[in-house]
Amino acid sequence: MNKDLTIGKPEKVLRQFCLPLFGSIVFQQLYNIADSLVAGKFVGENALAAVGNSYEITLIFLAFAFGCNIGCSVIVSQLFGAKEYGRMKTAVTTACVFSGVLCGILMAAGIAGCASMLRLIRTPQEVFADSALYLDIYVWGLPFVFFYNIATGIFSALGDSRTPFLFLAISSTSNIGVDILFVEAFEMGVSGVAWATFLCQGVSCILAVAVVWKRLGKIRSQEKPAFFDWGLLKKILAVAVPSILQQSFISVGNILIQSVINGFGASVMAGYSAAVKLNNMVITSFTTIGNGISNFAAQNLGARKYGRIREGFRAGLKMVWCLCVPFCILYLFFGGHLLLLFLERDSAAALETGRQFLWILSPFYFIVSAKLVADGILRGLSAMGQFMTATLVDLVLRVLLAFVLSAWTGQALGIWCAWPVGWTIAMAISVFFYYRKSGACLQGGG
Repeated sequence: MNKDLTIGKPEKVLRQFCLPLFGSIVFQQLYNIADSLVAGKFVGENALAAVGNSYEITLIFLAFAFGCNIGCSVIVSQLFGAKEYGRMKTAVTTACVFSGVLCGILMAAGIAGCASMLRLIRTPQEVFADSALYLDIYVWGLPFVFFYNIATGIFSALGDSRTPFLFLAISSTSNIGVDILFVEAFEMGVSGVAWATFLCQGVSCILAVAVVWKRLGKIRSQEKPAFFDWGLLKKILAVAVPSILQQSFISVGNILIQSVINGFGASVMAGYSAAVKLNNMVITSFTTIGNGISNFAAQNLGARKYGRIREGFRAGLKMVWCLCVPFCILYLFFGGHLLLLFLERDSAAALETGRQFLWILSPFYFIVSAKLVADGILRGLSAMGQFMTATLVDLVLRVLLAFVLSAWTGQALGIWCAWPVGWTIAMAISVFFYYRKSGACLQGGG
């Protein structure tokens, strides 16, 4: 169901819109958690390390898919808010054409270069073959990843967060069962984990695209929409490219950090792989709520209701801070128990690594969540320069400090300490830019 985010009390509107998005990302994370859980429990510690090691490279591909999602979603939101339905449909088909071409290029690069990337990040020999196998299968499923992201971006732009939630709930739950079937019953090892994800993502992509196309067909426009428009592509790229660069830089930064972690051996790799899955569930939840706030800001920008944008920021901040409390308590006091979902009790070094990572990062979720809400507003207002600046500051600090502190201490502990520093400084920058940009909208009308 399409929803106009420019009417109603902002706090209530955002809560109703963002909570299904939060539920969606919980199920989205179940894909990766299920892969790691099944690999660690049914295959072994090296398999868990291989899936976790490959995951950092898959994030580069996801960065491009995410950028296409955001670029399409923000522009479609603005046109939907302005009730320019013909141009809105043209923006959708234009985004699909661009995403298809980009996906093809990335598939070719992935098929040719994934093994080289694994060598570049110093992947240990004992997990190299499984990491390469997982990545090869993942790359062939990229069209499903891209077009599913485009479909969910359109749903969000139209104010519908419930439909993608239902798709993800079904497909991610199915993925767990198929994972276990392929790995345990068919004894396919790491390849079973990858093929299960390929299959479930493929089904959810096809269904999501079919439903969103039917939904768009019901929206009547006065003029016949064009299939492709270079002007709209430029607008989509103005949002998508910085988003792609932001996510790509983060992924490259994570790969560099992974290369430092790999130097500490398979046990530290496995502990980090387990803990970072739990951490990513939280960060991705905040990011997804930030994306919902982007749609809210974009629709209200299109409708020229600038005062609602600041109300949306305050409402979003309340929402993410309410989520921070249970996550902090859970990870600080029960993190060790959660890590046992992925690791066996006799993996003492890996468990200690994971606990240490969660203890250091979880208190700073209040900081990073505020940054991601401010980033959501900046994206919705197409203020991509400011958005990129704050993100790059965070990334550069985390990567540099990971190298410096790990070398100084001689322990992986130094790597984990880099996160809070980057988050804190970047949050201050993002919030400053948010106040300046939203203030300019209020004073100048845009």
